[in-house]
Amino acid sequence: MLDGCNVALGVSGSIAAVKVVELAHEIRRHGASVRGVMSQSAQGIIHPWAVDFATDHPVITEITGSVEHIELCGRDGWADVLLVAPATANTVGKIASAVDDTPVTTCATTAIGADVPTVIAPAMHQPMYDHPGVVGALETLEKWGINFVAPRIEESKAKIATEDAIVRAVSQAVHASPLDGTRVLVTAGATAEAIDPIRILTSRASGQTGHAVAHGCQMLGATVELVTTEQDVSVGTTHVVESSAEMHATVRERVSESDALISAAAISDYTVDKSPEKLRSGHPRSLSLKPTSKVIGSVRDSHQDLPIVGFKTETTPDKDSLIKAARAIQSRYDLQFAVANSASVMGESETEAYIVTETEVTTFSGSKTRFGLTVASELATALS
Repeated sequence: MLDGCNVALGVSGSIAAVKVVELAHEIRRHGASVRGVMSQSAQGIIHPWAVDFATDHPVITEITGSVEHIELCGRDGWADVLLVAPATANTVGKIASAVDDTPVTTCATTAIGADVPTVIAPAMHQPMYDHPGVVGALETLEKWGINFVAPRIEESKAKIATEDAIVRAVSQAVHASPLDGTRVLVTAGATAEAIDPIRILTSRASGQTGHAVAHGCQMLGATVELVTTEQDVSVGTTHVVESSAEMHATVRERVSESDALISAAAISDYTVDKSPEKLRSGHPRSLSLKPTSKVIGSVRDSHQDLPIVGFKTETTPDKDSLIKAARAIQSRYDLQFAVANSASVMGESETEAYIVTETEVTTFSGSKTRFGLTVASELATALS
């Protein structure tokens, strides 16, 4: 997701600085190179040697006659993006006011002036985060085009965002935006059919792939609506549903506002008549399974020209059989392309999948996060 990207990581004096080692490792796991910049306050919380170890580069702890800020974040500097994580209230205010009294704020002023993409992940106590001056500083930075990763509000603290959210924000800042202006509707998750008020029929799908696709489309500039069985605050608009009927209804309602549909959800193929009361245990039961309609089929019937991407999961690990199944639904529903994968990847963080068009097959193997961006890129190519 960040292959070949150079990330300058600015660390200021929040206690969240203790998370920087793992954050740097996570950024590098996505293919980026990282160089650290630390304020004096940050060095009182985590030793520069730890950041040196995490980034595999010497850490900038002061600005000298070597003009490290220009070498790192200038117009011809090393960095493709500056990430300030964590950013304290003090640091946020100084960046918004171009006050350069630490290596981090000096690099930030340089990066902003040089049009280097900049991402800020605040971390502080909640009363500080709610201070009008801090709110105003963040609004100023957003007006300047700075990418802002919202903190998690917990225990009266504005805690630094998760590593996944920060990595997505960095990726979004450095990637081109071929889907800019495109509205993409994505479905994700495993729907559940109620048997009674307690029990459900569902599948083993985790929803990871669909959520990764939504994030990938967002990274490439799309306005994303996600219809899912699990809330996702990192996607612009999320509609949470449970049953296949609810997912069908929401998709039908929102698809007219969309430029493309990516149907990645594991939508139940069967439903049952729900018992109004709990079915008592200890007795043999028979359930009458009734087939549900296909979302992509009903959307295709009503939207003949809408670009649609479909997913096909089979229990066979055989490549030829998976591709054949994907090509069948690609042809049947006139899809832009279809994605095929084995059921063995359900619940896993890694996937192996085949992107199938009328004439080509692309094989993918790697993390579902990277796969989501791959699907989004494929959609951008198809739409162009």
